[in-house]
Amino acid sequence: MAIKVYRPLTPSLRNMAGATFEELTKFSPEKSLLVSKRKKGGRNFRGKVTVRHRGGGNKQMLRVIDFRRDKIGVPGKVVGIEYDPNRTSYIALIQYADGELRYILAPVGLTNGHEVMAGPSAEIRPGNALPMKSIPTGTKIHNIEMQKGKGGQIVRSAGSSAQLLAKEDVSVLVRLPSGETRRFDAECMATIGQVGNVDHKNLVLGKAGRTRHRGRKPMVRGTAMSPRDHPHGGGEGRTGVGMPSPKSPWGKPTLGYKTRNKKKSSIMIVQRRK
Repeated sequence: MAIKVYRPLTPSLRNMAGATFEELTKFSPEKSLLVSKRKKGGRNFRGKVTVRHRGGGNKQMLRVIDFRRDKIGVPGKVVGIEYDPNRTSYIALIQYADGELRYILAPVGLTNGHEVMAGPSAEIRPGNALPMKSIPTGTKIHNIEMQKGKGGQIVRSAGSSAQLLAKEDVSVLVRLPSGETRRFDAECMATIGQVGNVDHKNLVLGKAGRTRHRGRKPMVRGTAMSPRDHPHGGGEGRTGVGMPSPKSPWGKPTLGYKTRNKKKSSIMIVQRRK
């Protein structure tokens, strides 16, 4: 993907950088794979805001993505590379030999006419999905399952890839993009290659309005609030935080305070990212 830098004809275009979308080959979605997306504005089923700074944004439709890759042994052909407003990576529309259409994440190098397949007998090339026990060590992979048959859950964002390091009896070792080394079931599926749209990290929105179009509302600094709204608020002039350590609006420490709950999958971590 190439990046287009805009001329500063207006203040909002100054320093703005956008995508050229030259990798796309299809510009309208497959209607049979669209479902409606209801926006919640960061609210839970009780109407209470549980995720702040969410709301508004352009209307979007969800594309049904095949993360499971359970069409084993059936070859398919890429008929289009599309933009998906719900994710940073591009998606590829696959037409299988039996006529079924499905979306998958588009890896680097995949374009119209390429064949993809899932299963232990698939070739080692971008877009093909195999059990990790059938993938050679050192291979770049993405869309990795954490539980067999559940579908890919990690390494799905633009430009990301993991590396298969070693194979054991019933498990494999994978180095994730964060630097963490984790053990997975060798039967879990993964897709070959690096997720496409690598230059996504170089985009510059250029103005606050483009963030609002994405459904993100402004974030106000705690020091700019009143004491009743935030622990950092109040004081004469710009007094700063005014306490030994920064805190969240609910008074919880925000620096060096571990918030991750203990998970069953933590025993699969061989080496942490830090």
